[in-house]
Order: sequence, then structure tokens, then C-alpha cells
Amino acid sequence: MQQNSLQNSHSIDWKLQVYEVLKDFDVKHAAYVPDAGHSTAIERFNADKAVHSVVLTTEEEGIGYLAGAWLGGERGVLLLQSSGVGNCINTLALPACGRFPLLMVVTMRGDWAEFNQWQNPMGQATEAALNLMGVRTWRAERAEEVEGLLRGAATMAFDGDQACAVLLSQQLIGKKVWNQAQ
Repeated sequence: MQQNSLQNSHSIDWKLQVYEVLKDFDVKHAAYVPDAGHSTAIERFNADKAVHSVVLTTEEEGIGYLAGAWLGGERGVLLLQSSGVGNCINTLALPACGRFPLLMVVTMRGDWAEFNQWQNPMGQATEAALNLMGVRTWRAERAEEVEGLLRGAATMAFDGDQACAVLLSQQLIGKKVWNQAQ
């Protein structure tokens, strides 16, 4: 049996900051495909009675869902992994044409110390693909960068009707290691 574990020795709890910053921006909807890198935010959103947490079957569903939330007067966030960005390319035309805000927080794979070769192509193309679709991106490499980058992206998304993404680098998240269970 194999088990996935993340190694992270940062003193700043950037994972909790993701949730706290989004709450500061009155996010009422959290759409996500389960991901270990987002586990803290997902757990917090699921426990928060003021937030509608929506588990997606595929990432692009979140873009339509969040468009509807915005039209209903509420803010939301899409939590996804870089491999899921590839699923969203066509759907990213919706915020581009509709000029509604979209905030994404993307945990990266395939950009540093990746053991799974299937993660590499999309992980290495994520930022460029988002930029080509009109999404503004910022990359957090260190724990102390997460809060400021997320606050800036949320401001641009919600106050400026922009599609924005904060990319949480694999160096920040920590190298994934597959351990053989005894």
C-alpha cells in the first residue's frame, strides 16, 4: 500500500493563511477538487457554515459555478492543482467574455522535484496557459509571500473584475514522497 505525504518545514502557516485571507475578502463559495496541498483550506471551508463548499468532479465546473455565485452577488474561489488547469482552458473564455471576477489558487505539480512524469507537461505549462487565456498570475515560492500575493490577487479579481490566479509552487508545498507501508 502506498501513502502520499507532504514534507513542509515552513514556520509560517501559509495553508491557514489561504483560508483566512479568503474569509477576509468575504468569500462565500469554495469550489474544489480534493487536493492535499489545499487540505487545510478545504477542511476550514467545509467546517464554515457561512461558506458553501462544493466538491467538483472536474475543475472547469468551478468556473461556471463561481460565475453563478457572482451573478447572485457572492464571491468565491476555485482551489485546484496545476494538472486541473488543463481541464479549464476552454471554460476560461467565460470570465474573459463575461468580464466577471475569477480567483483561483493553484497548487503546482511538475515544476520542482516531481516524481510523477505525468504531472510535468501541464505543471510546466500552467502559468503560460493561464496567461494566454487572460488570467493574471503570481507565483508564491516562499511561505511569507502567500498572504500578500493572495490579497493582491483577490483585490484585482473582486474589485477589478479580473481573472487571477496565485500559483503555490511545489517548493513551497513541499516535495511529494510515496512511502511504502509496512
